[in-house]
Amino acid sequence: MPGPASDVDRIAVVRAAEAETLVAGSSTLQLLLDSSGALSAHRVRLVDGAVGAGPHRHERSSELFYVLDGTVDLLAGEQTLTATAGDLVVVPAGAAHAFAASAGHDGELLVVLTPGVERFEFFRRLVDTHDPSDHEQYDIHDVASEAWLERRAR
Repeated sequence: MPGPASDVDRIAVVRAAEAETLVAGSSTLQLLLDSSGALSAHRVRLVDGAVGAGPHRHERSSELFYVLDGTVDLLAGEQTLTATAGDLVVVPAGAAHAFAASAGHDGELLVVLTPGVERFEFFRRLVDTHDPSDHEQYDIHDVASEAWLERRAR
């Protein structure tokens, strides 16, 4: 039996065939859910060593990375790690994080932000203009990370 109408109204269904896909070079970003309040979600396909996002943090949201395929480098706090298909990494609010396909490998990730932040317009502008200048309004705050620089220099 369904719950109250407010619960039913919050159900989100996104069909893969209807999701917007952005192309950035040879990598793709499939926009799945632009904040249901509870979460935001997108799927990222990165080719051979491509960077998905440099070191940054979110003040209000945690971010989940689920590796769907391939091999990726991840920064989680000051820890860098290699993750492969089936691995899950959750980075809490305030902690630095970054992700990229590992050198010599492609990678595919499901990325979930909770609570959700509407960021699809940010992604569209970033792909179109390569200008992330207003990213802090999307709770994206750049950070410096020696650990990430060392990892990516390998």
